[in-house]
Amino acid sequence: MSIADKILKYKSEIESDGVKLVAVSKNHPAEAVQEAYDAGQRVFGENLVQEMVDKQAQLPPDIEWHLIGHLQTNKVKYIAPFVKLIESVDSLKLLKEIDKQAAKNNRVIDCLLQIYIADEDTKFGLQFDEAVELLRADEFAELKHVRIIGLMGIATNNATEKQTQVEFNELKVLFDGLKMSFFRKDDYFKEISMGMSADYKLAIEEGSTMVRIGSNIFGKRVIKHWKAE
Repeated sequence: MSIADKILKYKSEIESDGVKLVAVSKNHPAEAVQEAYDAGQRVFGENLVQEMVDKQAQLPPDIEWHLIGHLQTNKVKYIAPFVKLIESVDSLKLLKEIDKQAAKNNRVIDCLLQIYIADEDTKFGLQFDEAVELLRADEFAELKHVRIIGLMGIATNNATEKQTQVEFNELKVLFDGLKMSFFRKDDYFKEISMGMSADYKLAIEEGSTMVRIGSNIFGKRVIKHWKAE
């Protein structure tokens, strides 16, 4: 099945439920992204800044680029002019830098708070209490060029279906709590990005509004060294 066929399959299945498909194109060439784009896909996720910058320059300007990987503060400036959504905000320090660079580009950048839900030390993200602390901070209230529109989480690799379900449910419960406490009047706080190729159906059942699918669309990753800026 071609990339285009897979895009059509997933869009038909996922978007019929009102869920957004993020095609994760990391480690795949711009030509593969173009094929998916030609099939109607507009939202693409990348986890490396340099790779996203290179592809953005080669591809149509109406693509919505999502940064889904761990983001270092010194790299924010490279994507600030065009990134649609930063899904992986895991500190107030990073959020302040995004705000600073967004201001320089005269725009507001949408962000998700990445929440640590996995039973793994290798994952990034805020603990539940850290997310609450961030949103309560006076420094957060002063930021005018970022907008928190929801949460993102990554489940434990190779977990049982029950454990994955519990982790997704915990993220949804936190989302609902933060919505009531901090964003009750804000219609834009509505996104929960959880679920990937192996567990997206479970994620949708638990309330995901955005799923990140890569290998099931683009096939095995072509690992390439992307030179640091």
